[in-house]
Amino acid sequence: MTINKNECPDFLNDYIFYLRVVRGRAETTINEYFINIRMFLRYILKEKQNRSEPLEAIKIKDFPKELLNEITLRDVYGFFDFLAFERENKPAARARKTAALKSLFQFLQKRANLVDHNPVEDVEMPTVKRALPKFLTLEESLRLLSSDSYEEPERDFCMVTLFLNCGMRLNELVSINISDIDFEERKLLLKGKGSKQRIIYINDACIAAIKTYLNSRKNPPEEPNALFLSRKKRRISRRRVEQIIEKLLNDTGLGNRGISPHKLRHTAATLMYQHGNVDTLVIKDVLGHASIATTEIYTHLSDERKQSAAESLPIAKMKRRPKKKDDAKNDNEGDVKENTESDS
Repeated sequence: MTINKNECPDFLNDYIFYLRVVRGRAETTINEYFINIRMFLRYILKEKQNRSEPLEAIKIKDFPKELLNEITLRDVYGFFDFLAFERENKPAARARKTAALKSLFQFLQKRANLVDHNPVEDVEMPTVKRALPKFLTLEESLRLLSSDSYEEPERDFCMVTLFLNCGMRLNELVSINISDIDFEERKLLLKGKGSKQRIIYINDACIAAIKTYLNSRKNPPEEPNALFLSRKKRRISRRRVEQIIEKLLNDTGLGNRGISPHKLRHTAATLMYQHGNVDTLVIKDVLGHASIATTEIYTHLSDERKQSAAESLPIAKMKRRPKKKDDAKNDNEGDVKENTESDS
């Protein structure tokens, strides 16, 4: 989405400019922060001014600067109560909104000098239970690559090949330029989260898929440097890639399992760890993780599969059957009889 500056108060426009120019945040991050902050500002206006219109109808353009200093910790907790019970936000969604508010008020207090106190400074982040990622097995990945259901075979096969071999993010894939590819050095420049760049190595499968796709491009594109193009010869959108992957998974019998382009990234990391014997530090660099703790989820995934394998054995539920009292009595009588006969 495109943020309309004319619908934002000045302090919010200044904050968005700060995120974009000073902090160098990615547009997707800025958009998410904006949506979460807009909801909070709407909630404050509704509560403080007893507004009767629905939350989504409240305009934030004229949000008074003076009202920022009147926001208390109680107001913040009221907002999170509203999110949890009226909007049914899960802890992960509330954690994202908490992060956005902490960032905003830190800016308002330390950079813009618009507030005397930070009402979210002592707010703890909701505890988010980290679920093990969904992924395709090796056999399922090969089935996906071998599918006959590609709409534009060379392009779509190339996208799936890069997802499964390189573990790149969706935004990284659609942002690839032809000038980012070095076939001679077998390198690819990716533009990751927060505008961070990293170089990854590409294997024979990736190189062959890219070259085949490039050779299939016939009419001059409107964006000649963009690697992946839509039918209109413009850079393909994130949403279009999601639709292509979703249809491909359904046609291959792998749908309805919550697999998305991001889950193909998980698949690549899992295949590297389980079948490629790749060290987690290397996987961290390939995926562009900021912390090794994020990468270690794939080692936990492997441990869970080992546990599942142990529990799947046919004798896994076998227990020693305790003897019944009658059986024990008969055994004892037999012992007595044997002892008597041996004494005689």
